Amino acid sequence: MGKILKKICLYFLPLSTLAFSSCTKKIDIGIILPTKNEPRWLQDEKAFKSQLGQQLSAELLFVEENVRSETDCVEEFLKKKAKILIIAPHSEDEAVKAVEKAKSNGMSIISYDRLITNTQSVDYFVTFDSFQVGVMQGLFLNEQTERGSKGNPLYLYAGSLADENSFIFFSGAWSVLQPKIADGTYTVCNVSDGEILKDKKNLSRHELEHLMAQISTDWNFQTAKALAEKNLAAATEAQKKNCFILAPNDNTARAISDVFYKTVPDGSFIITGQDAENESIKYILNGKQDMTIWKNTNVLAKDAINLATDIIEKRTPITSTTYNNGKKDVPTKQTAVTVIDKNNVNMLIDSDYNGIKAKYK
Repeated sequence: MGKILKKICLYFLPLSTLAFSSCTKKIDIGIILPTKNEPRWLQDEKAFKSQLGQQLSAELLFVEENVRSETDCVEEFLKKKAKILIIAPHSEDEAVKAVEKAKSNGMSIISYDRLITNTQSVDYFVTFDSFQVGVMQGLFLNEQTERGSKGNPLYLYAGSLADENSFIFFSGAWSVLQPKIADGTYTVCNVSDGEILKDKKNLSRHELEHLMAQISTDWNFQTAKALAEKNLAAATEAQKKNCFILAPNDNTARAISDVFYKTVPDGSFIITGQDAENESIKYILNGKQDMTIWKNTNVLAKDAINLATDIIEKRTPITSTTYNNGKKDVPTKQTAVTVIDKNNVNMLIDSDYNGIKAKYK
């Protein structure tokens, strides 16, 4: 059977209201997000609803496996004469096809949060400083080690090999963890060639891919859980306690945390994360996750909408750097991030980010 395209079109109207339409109205902006199955992308949906201005109309579609592809979404947007495509890809290959189709039909392309690689058709990239996110995660782990201690068990986990951000996050973390691996502060417990690569601060793309293939979670809770179980089953008793764990995001951090605390109830674990998901704030308060990176999606969505507005109104968007996607240097607007741990978690709660205040106050 072919793909089923659910034609439920969500229009963001003035006053940030959300309405259903008959799928015939022209729009200014088409927005594609990867999935409804991860809390992070529901945060972005809410952020776009709140940030859209009075003058622009937009339609937002989620890509869901076996439901619709990025290309299906673009075809819907082209019917409505959309001028701008804002896209966080679900599948890299499909995303390339989609943006090239959109570009050939006159749309301007903004890659959102995840950089679409190996195509000339991306005009701009709006993202958090992904390398710095990894640096912050790695530094947090380093700060928790006792001065002069050696052989601390380190477990490395990564996102998805299909997501370019995963490589950037991991490279950032590796840049600050590697010197501590090299001097013996850490012993890598779940990567076969961790010791071989320990003296290389700058890994080649091939080395990154080979290393990350062993620890990829695919950003999936169940995959992360199974991988952590496999890693602990192969670990020595000494490698199961007082562990330092680079978990790539909150979803996988909770899965990994559950496995470690269930398997070694008397263990001590330092676990990173990112996205400031409500459930992970609960884990931080309960001592089962130690930090997250607050990537304020309200600001990221606002930056994307402002950039789209500049394009529509014939202004040159202001960018802060470039990212090379394998085919071109893409002008990029970076959004700042914040480390959240038990010492400043109330700052996040008090901000009522993603409606969190009602759950904890």
